[in-house]
Amino acid sequence: MARAQRRQLLPVRRDRRGRLGTLKAVFLFFASVCAWYSGYLLAELIPDVSLSSAVYSIRSIGERPVLRAPAPKRQKCDIWTSCPPNTYAYRLLSGGGRDKYAKICFEDELLIGEKTRNVARGINIAIVNYATGKVIATRYFDMYEGDNSGPMTNFIQSAPPKSLLLMVTHDDGSSRLKEDAKKAIEALGSKEVRNMRFRSSWVFLTAKGFELPAGIEREKINHSDNSRNRYSGWPAEIQIEGCIPKEPS
Repeated sequence: MARAQRRQLLPVRRDRRGRLGTLKAVFLFFASVCAWYSGYLLAELIPDVSLSSAVYSIRSIGERPVLRAPAPKRQKCDIWTSCPPNTYAYRLLSGGGRDKYAKICFEDELLIGEKTRNVARGINIAIVNYATGKVIATRYFDMYEGDNSGPMTNFIQSAPPKSLLLMVTHDDGSSRLKEDAKKAIEALGSKEVRNMRFRSSWVFLTAKGFELPAGIEREKINHSDNSRNRYSGWPAEIQIEGCIPKEPS
């Protein structure tokens, strides 16, 4: 009797197991479809990245962020500090060596330099309108060959009142510099023009018809010395830079 009952129960258990197996198969199939569809959606939503970028991102998890200082903001004429409002930025750079040409920059405009093709051996001069900040004229005067001291004196004296004069040397600015030119530059406030020697590096900023503030950097000189020269036969270039207050309106 007991054997007969056990025989009747076996098909029922097998039927239950079969149903459970079918349900598991359906569940696994459904889960697989869901996983595939989820991956498809993620692939559509997330932008493409290279494998190396993904690996790098995974490796960088947990690393401390590297703090980097922001790049310094470029100032007018590439001077070190920014000029306050209502001032002009200026930078005067003498020549240095055979191929290091002199430069005059005013209010972020290159007035004299290699790029503007108006720089040469001797003394290079720019005249600027103080009221507007615009260049009036630029010229260079060879002080090694030719008689250019007189024309340079006339050019300096032709500068109108309320103008700025910016002067830089390239190569030699003294060999043919005569007394009339020295007096004209001295009258504008130069204290070094009579000290210039062969290939001295010299820069000078001055005003005509008004006085510059006392704190303005105006003049520098550097003499050629074979024991200290940066270049063969030439001293190092020198520069002055700063900010000039504009004329009150």
